Amino acid sequence: MADKANGVDETWDDWKAAVTMTASEIESWLDTDESKQVGQEDDGSGESIGHKSGRRIVTILRKRKADLTASDVEHMHKVVGYVKRHRAQGPDSDVEHSRWRYSLMNWGNDPLKK
Repeated sequence: MADKANGVDETWDDWKAAVTMTASEIESWLDTDESKQVGQEDDGSGESIGHKSGRRIVTILRKRKADLTASDVEHMHKVVGYVKRHRAQGPDSDVEHSRWRYSLMNWGNDPLKK
């Protein structure tokens, strides 16, 4: 019943499609220089919005579906929207080493992962 109350049921499938990396893959990625060099900073902390999002995604991935809060579901919506918008803007070449891919990976989506 908690799933319906916090709205996770409406978001779950889109979230699973958008976040293609595991929590441990995201954690490893977030430790790289490439991860830290992409994205926009919004609060003067030196950390990009996407990098912060990646840390939050790791936390969400480690929760049971029934334990997700309304705030978690709100962030899940944000991630799904970002991934959908950003995936539509891919580069014409060298996707593997592109800032586009690196930014998506901060948000839990590796466009090269099948």
